[in-house]
Amino acid sequence: MCGIVGYVGERKAQDVLLKGLSRLEYRGYDSAGIAVLEARKINLIKRQGKLRILANVLKAGPAKGTVGIGHTRWATHGVPNDVNAHPHADCTGKIAIVHNGIIENYLDLKASLIKEGHKFRSKTDTEIIAHLIEKYYKGNLEQAVLKTVKLLKGSYAIAAIHANEPDKVVGARCDSPLIVGLGKGENFLASDVPAVLDYTKDVLYPDNHEIITITKTGAIVKNYTGRVVSKRPSRIKWDIKQAEKAGYEHFMLKEIYEQGDIVGGILDERLHDGKVLFEELNINQGAFKHFKKIVIVACGTAYHAGLTGKYMLEEYTHIPCWVDTSSEFRYRDPIVDKETLVIIISQSGETADSLAALREAKRKGARTLGICNVVGSSIAREADGVIYTHAGPEIAVASTKAYTAQLAILYLLTLYLARLKKTLPPSRISYLIKEFRKAPSLMEELLNEHKSEYNNIAAYAGEFKKYYHEKHNKSYFLYLGRNINYPNALEGALKLKEISYISAEGYPAGEMKHGPIALIDENPWVVCIVTQSKTYDKMLSNIQEIKARGGIVIAITTEGDKEILHHNVNYLIEVPKIDELFSPLLVVIPLQLLAYYVAKEFGYDIDQPRNLAKSVTVE
Repeated sequence: MCGIVGYVGERKAQDVLLKGLSRLEYRGYDSAGIAVLEARKINLIKRQGKLRILANVLKAGPAKGTVGIGHTRWATHGVPNDVNAHPHADCTGKIAIVHNGIIENYLDLKASLIKEGHKFRSKTDTEIIAHLIEKYYKGNLEQAVLKTVKLLKGSYAIAAIHANEPDKVVGARCDSPLIVGLGKGENFLASDVPAVLDYTKDVLYPDNHEIITITKTGAIVKNYTGRVVSKRPSRIKWDIKQAEKAGYEHFMLKEIYEQGDIVGGILDERLHDGKVLFEELNINQGAFKHFKKIVIVACGTAYHAGLTGKYMLEEYTHIPCWVDTSSEFRYRDPIVDKETLVIIISQSGETADSLAALREAKRKGARTLGICNVVGSSIAREADGVIYTHAGPEIAVASTKAYTAQLAILYLLTLYLARLKKTLPPSRISYLIKEFRKAPSLMEELLNEHKSEYNNIAAYAGEFKKYYHEKHNKSYFLYLGRNINYPNALEGALKLKEISYISAEGYPAGEMKHGPIALIDENPWVVCIVTQSKTYDKMLSNIQEIKARGGIVIAITTEGDKEILHHNVNYLIEVPKIDELFSPLLVVIPLQLLAYYVAKEFGYDIDQPRNLAKSVTVE
């Protein structure tokens, strides 16, 4: 979850580290710190709070060296404060380390080190790494790190420096992301590519149980036996400007507005002459023909994309499909085999629970397919096949464009399998592709030509804020949908919870009478997804049941729907008409914007909500 950066070169390390950490702050922002080598001493500065607090301290008293490491923290062990912030040092003050992950056996290691006389300052699991390196250091930092990591159980990406070796940074990884940036006369370590893109687009991807030493002249990767591992650099194709706000008030708003272009780009890349092409797939068509079951595993927003995928895959490919949260999949002895395709969906490709689910599926003999955004990520490398979403960097913690990109890939995968298995006639596939082609421009229409409608959403948010306070902070939201838009009800509720901290729950509308209706009085606001569909009449009945009990209804409807006007809804949001299959791409946009404007009304930090981090790389 945390973000780490290491730098060796001619630039002022402080500036490089702060810039890199600013690109990684989405990974955690409880505290931040840097350690810079200066005249064979380590200058260590760290502060509780967001990166700007550390930056202000360094502005007053800058670090002057050209080699260093940095960290932005999402707290696991030890409360957020100056002492628990990274980097951590050993007893001598000559060693400093930063760490992303969880060391599961740290208490045993710490007890042994205390018996040997080591003094600990923090409550973190991380500090034991610095003391172990101190214990094993005999003039060679790389060897000390290697001996240390062999004792660690859990997950880690680390970077270490030593005052006696001022020309290098040593890193290692196991189940936490770490990349190497290759520059001219300078090299970098980082948790993610955006941290280095201001300086280089050439990147190496170390594998698990590899140790990396960077100097000004190069980077050497070795496995834990000490053998040098040859790796070919990858060239990053996207630009750092994609990770900037570009005039928008928040990254989340910018990323909402990017969705039409991203879905359009996916279609342009993947559709050719009416056929779906996945060049990087690496699973042959014969295997796809023989899969008898599909399992989708994911977390959070990606899980909601997977639930939507279940509807389309079962209806159009006739393959049984079930969806599981990654954190539960591996613990219940899932019944998968060589005739099962397990699809793992993850924006980062580093989600710890999803990566563990992938490995469990492979252990049981299933074929695995990763759908992820980050090229070279762990899931992309370990899955049998991969489909990249190519959505560009998503900086806001609350996911938006990654979700619609995942939906777009699932639509295309459905059409690919339907053609392959002949479960749909060519004419039907052609029709669906034609409808799908409409989606990007309709998404743009929602965002650009209907801005007045979204000013209304902002107004709705203002009215809710007033109502919320009048009801003594007790109002909440229910989100209801049916069929392929039921997962969007879950996603809408999740977005609101993530960034506004207001209680919200999503339900299949047909389940309302099985419990949730007990919550309906004049207090709840109920968002009803009531677009034109096979369940339209059922949704209208649900609205009547809500209104009869005094509920406040926000209805998301199809443009031009006159029937809904007879049902006395409180607020109306229209989306353009499209085939029901593709309506989730449009419906989710007002759901995202509603959450955005509510959070904005309450004055919360939209891009960096409390207690959350973008990439969940620990279990």
